[in-house]
Amino acid sequence: MITRRGMMCGVAAGGLTLALARFSLAGNRLDFSLPELPYAADGLEPFIDAETMSIHHGRHHKAYVDNLVKALTAEAPDWLNKPIEEVVVNYQQLPESIRTAVRNNGGGHYNHSLFWTMMAPAGHTGSPSDELQRAIEAAFENIDEFKKAFAAKAVGQFGSGWGWLVLDRDKKLSLVGTPNQDNPVTDGLIPLLGIDVWEHAYYLKYQNKRADYIQAWFNVINWNRVNELYSAAIS
Repeated sequence: MITRRGMMCGVAAGGLTLALARFSLAGNRLDFSLPELPYAADGLEPFIDAETMSIHHGRHHKAYVDNLVKALTAEAPDWLNKPIEEVVVNYQQLPESIRTAVRNNGGGHYNHSLFWTMMAPAGHTGSPSDELQRAIEAAFENIDEFKKAFAAKAVGQFGSGWGWLVLDRDKKLSLVGTPNQDNPVTDGLIPLLGIDVWEHAYYLKYQNKRADYIQAWFNVINWNRVNELYSAAIS
C-alpha cells in the first residue's frame, strides 16, 4: 500500500531529478571512488589541521566508499551505474538487506564529497554573490545573524551528524540538521553548505569543543562553491 508519506517522498525525489542534474553540472559528477582533496591536506591550516584532514579523507571517507561499493556489488550491482545523488535519494528502493549500509555509506560518500568542495584555503574562499547575499538577508537579516543561526543548528545537532544550509521547496534558504550520514536531499531539499560535526572532523585539534571548531570553520567556507550551487539550484 502506498502511504501518504511515501507519495510525498516520491514527489520530492522526482522533483529533485532536474535539480540534481544541475548540481552535477555545477561541479564534477560524483562517482563511486574516493575524490581527491581540492587542496593539500594542510591547505586549511590553521583552522583545520593536516592530520585531521588526512585521516578524515583517507580513512573515514575511503571506508564509506569501499563499504558502499561492497554492498551494491553484492545485491544491486546495476546501481553502480547511477549517479550517487540518485542512490542517496532512492536508497529505500534497494533490497532491505543492504538498505542501511547504503544509507550510511552512500550518505557518507555523498556528504564528504560535498564537504571537501565547500571549504577552501585562505585567500580562495570568496564571498556570497549578490543574489545569495540577498537570499541570506531575506532569511536571516544579515551574514552575522546567519552565522549565529548556522552555528546554533550545528552545535545543537545531537551526537554525530551535520548542519546544513539548504534551499527548500519554496526556493528559500533554511537550516536543517541531519543525524549520522543522512542528507537533506532525501527530504526534497537542496544542500548548499554543510558542516560535518562528527567528532572525527575536529577532535584532534578542538577536542570536545564543537563550538570552537565551527567558529574556526567559518574562515574556510568556500563561498565561490556555495554561489555555484545556489545559482544551479534556483536556475
